[in-house]
Amino acid sequence: MRFPERLLQGYQSFRDGRLPIEQHQYAELAEVGQSPEIMVIGCCDSRVSPEVIFDARPGELFVVRNVANLVPPYSPSASQHGVSSAIEFAVEALKVKHIVVLGHARCGGIRAFADDEVGPLSPGDFIGKWMSLIAPAADELGPRGAEPLEDYLQRLEQVSAVKTLENLMTFPFVQRRVEGRSLELHAAYFAVATGLLMVRRPDSDVFEPISTAKPGN
Repeated sequence: MRFPERLLQGYQSFRDGRLPIEQHQYAELAEVGQSPEIMVIGCCDSRVSPEVIFDARPGELFVVRNVANLVPPYSPSASQHGVSSAIEFAVEALKVKHIVVLGHARCGGIRAFADDEVGPLSPGDFIGKWMSLIAPAADELGPRGAEPLEDYLQRLEQVSAVKTLENLMTFPFVQRRVEGRSLELHAAYFAVATGLLMVRRPDSDVFEPISTAKPGN
């Protein structure tokens, strides 16, 4: 069994190009540990890499990726909670100052939930249950009606990101720090085809292109 050749080639390029430039930073991070100020909750879609989109350096972003960039409501139990534990670590241990929920266009998870012709990837133990987290956003939008499916999906992708912010606020340690103004929550939306980034305005729930978004929103 051979390690993927594409990864070997990519590592070679990294070792010859970027690593020498950032070697000192890697050595410092290894010595003192990480202290990122920003957590990004993104989709595991291979087209939407937060580190690439934000041109991040080593140690800058604490990233969690899952199907459709979702966060379940706070619900401690005996089960394992990968997303929730990452949020707890970022907020309580790393003391991040920002959490960004990064939604995106053409999200396969959102489409699987909304499009009866596509359906969930499987009705079994995992994906179907996870996709149910989108239901509150779909309920808020109401029936699609006569609008084109692509327009509805974009609205659902954006409303789902806003609902994820609401779920974040169900975590007591997140709510405490937000209310204490030591943590800010944001939603952003990436258009895969054009590379356009949009940021939610908290006062209106409207997503605006980053070039026109007001500082601090």
